[in-house]
Formats: sequence, C-alpha cells, structure tokens
Amino acid sequence: MLVSAKEMLQKAKAGKYAVGQFNINNLEWTKAILLTAQEMNSPVILGVSEGAGKYMTGYKTVVGMVNGMMEELKITVPVALHLDHGSYEGCLKCIEAGFSSVMFDGSHYPIEENVAKTTELVKICNEKGMSLEAEVGSIGGEEDGVVGAGECADPQECKAIADLGVTMLAAGIGNIHGKYPENWKGLSFETLAAVQELTGEMPLVLHGGTGIPEDMIKKAISLGVAKINVNTECQLSFAAATREYIEAGKDLQGKGFDPRKLLAPGFEAIKATVREKITLFGSENKA
Repeated sequence: MLVSAKEMLQKAKAGKYAVGQFNINNLEWTKAILLTAQEMNSPVILGVSEGAGKYMTGYKTVVGMVNGMMEELKITVPVALHLDHGSYEGCLKCIEAGFSSVMFDGSHYPIEENVAKTTELVKICNEKGMSLEAEVGSIGGEEDGVVGAGECADPQECKAIADLGVTMLAAGIGNIHGKYPENWKGLSFETLAAVQELTGEMPLVLHGGTGIPEDMIKKAISLGVAKINVNTECQLSFAAATREYIEAGKDLQGKGFDPRKLLAPGFEAIKATVREKITLFGSENKA
C-alpha cells in the first residue's frame, strides 16, 4: 500500500535523519530500490520525473508496476510514489493515476502564480490524503533538458509557500542536479538556516544529492532537511557495472546476453548505492 510522504518526513525531521528519494526509470531500478529499503527496514520515496513517466509509457503503468511489485515482493516498509518536478498538469495526471505524493515545481513562475497554483494543489492533495512538495528558487543543473545555475531561495518566499499548507519544501541552497562542476561553491547553509527558522516544523528537501560531500549532507540534515533526492548516482553506478560486464566479454559467454544476466550487475550496483545512501541519511531501521 503506497503512503503519503507526510508521516515519514515529519518523523525524519523530528528524529534528525532524512528519507531518500530515489528516482526510478524501469523495473530494475524499482525492484532494486524497494528490496534495499525492505532489507534495511527504511522508509523510501520512489521519484518519477515527467520524462521517466513518459519513458515508462505513462503514470498508470508506473502505478501498476509499483503496486504489483510491492505485493509480490511483500514490501512492508512505508513507500511513497512521488512525481518529481511536476508541472501543474503533470500533478493532476499523477493524482488521477494513483500516485501518493506529487511535487509541483512552480519555481519558474512569478511568486504570485506559484502561490495560486500551489494553493489549488494543496486543496486537492488534502482531499486525497496525498503529500505535496513545492519548490522555491530553482535548483541548478539539468533537469529534463532545463539547465540552471543553482540559485538560493528567498527565505520570505519560502515562508509564503510553506504557509499555504504544503507537506515539504524544496528550497534552492546552491545545489544542482547531476554532477557538480569543479568550481562549485558548496551549499549555502546561511540560506538553509534562514529558511528553517521561518518554516519551523516543515520538512525541507535537498535536491541534487549526488556528489554533495558527506559532511555537507549531515549538516543539511541537522538544519532541517528530511528528504534528499538521489538520481544521477544510481545511473552512474548502473552504467559503470554494465560497462564492466560488457568490456569483460561476459555477454558473449554462454547465455550472458540474456537481459536478466546482462542487467544483473547494474541492478546490484543500484542496490549498493541505495544502501550507502540510506546509511548516510540515517533512515535505516526507521520504518
């Protein structure tokens, strides 16, 4: 049974740990993340970008796969299925398809419009018992073709959005999606502390968890971050393990070309990455 991310994140914030959002791209990804969360007795959030949703043929397919898998694998830890960086229309489609959580990324709208659309979604999500994430200050890097520099959010704007009744808030604090450039300035803890002061109990979200040094991650958690998004790191580890398998010529030995064999090392690599992150975020045995 999919659950809203509300309770798991409120517990995380109070307990000074974070729940990982791991983005899914296909069956291997989903299975690896669910099994690892279950093995580690950790709550987990499965993230789906609009691009990945389209790739998997649509949100209903995703919901069907995740629900079926949770039943067949006997997953008992709390799992939220969450739309990542959703448009207003995307949010409505996911609500209809059976997601348990959505993110409305209104960061590119003027603040008034971000407020108006967020208000509308708060109402719908509350009626359905779903969690809603909002974003203020765009996160840098590339997200489905949109490239930004990693700006810092205005704490007052964060408060304005938080006060609308969203479940969690993603505030830009100099973080970016994808690999971090050599000259990256690091996270702005001043911004994070100011946002935390104005938004109180609200769980904060850190996007672009790949490549942020561990000490910065831990400091961010101590300052109220209760959800950390990881995507690129799983992709890199999957690709590296697959490359190694093929370069070693294993796909040419016996039935090594069978997709179940070909994708197995990548699947194990995703599991190892997720395990490492769950340990770092402190959510092990918090289910």
